Amino acid sequence: MAGGLVALLDDVAVLARAAAASIDDIGAAAGRASVKAAGVVVDDTAVTPQYVHGLTADRELPIIRKIALGSLRNKLLIILPAILLLSQFLPWLLTPILMLGGAYLCYEGAEKIWHRISGHAEEHGSVEDALPDEKTIVTGAVRTDFILSAEIMVISLNEVAGEGFVSRAIILIVVALGITVLVYGVVGVIVKMDDVGLNLSQRPTKGVAALGRGLVKGMPKLLSVLTVVGTAAMLWVGGHIILLGTDELGFHPLYEFVHHLEELAHDATGALGGVVGWLVNTLGSALLGLVVGALIVLVMSLTFHRKKATTDGAGAH
Repeated sequence: MAGGLVALLDDVAVLARAAAASIDDIGAAAGRASVKAAGVVVDDTAVTPQYVHGLTADRELPIIRKIALGSLRNKLLIILPAILLLSQFLPWLLTPILMLGGAYLCYEGAEKIWHRISGHAEEHGSVEDALPDEKTIVTGAVRTDFILSAEIMVISLNEVAGEGFVSRAIILIVVALGITVLVYGVVGVIVKMDDVGLNLSQRPTKGVAALGRGLVKGMPKLLSVLTVVGTAAMLWVGGHIILLGTDELGFHPLYEFVHHLEELAHDATGALGGVVGWLVNTLGSALLGLVVGALIVLVMSLTFHRKKATTDGAGAH
């Protein structure tokens, strides 16, 4: 009896260790998948604060909470089931879908650069005559988030495609929850930081007041930096997805060229070879992303945008 109990306890211990190892493996896989999606996460974080710009301070966090819940619904109820079914029954579609998402990221990044250098960004930014109602704000933000969330989830899935179906599902749920909390937690801190700074600036202590004034002055600069980093990240991630995708689909010259440059940089820089090689690969991916994005912007400008402008002009007449 005692021997049987000891054996049972041993079995329980083995199962517990296996479960703990599985949790560790899932956590590690979720971490790797999240890192791969970092470029889209940065862009998501940079984009969202714009939706609460101009709202009263007491409505900022409630709006962000609604957008976060909408983002979570996007990921868990729509995107997750769809990509799991694809990975199970049509896995060959994942690379083309991933490349389409990468091309979209390239387009978004190139379009932001084009708006900046052409002056369109200033034109759009100066029109603040009337803010939309909160429902419209949330709907628009969740719609944009859907595209970014889909890209995050597909990138993450691509990193764990070799796992079993249940493991893939659990890992992607962890990624969805973790990234949503991270993105909208950071967004909440960002949009309230100027209020915190304003409060601190009114304190009698000189050091605290100076810190508060620094926060108020620094937040616009931080948002500008986030926008630049988000744009660069979109071009890098989108270009890298296309680079790897073309190689997987049998077209090797692009990947081999960038990989050759990476190896040359690695061999020529000694101890810093790993870092320099990564930078060369990143720069090559970003340049490819910029070229692809610029071509899509050109096509859209000559077709869809021109047609829209013509239609709007006819409607005005």
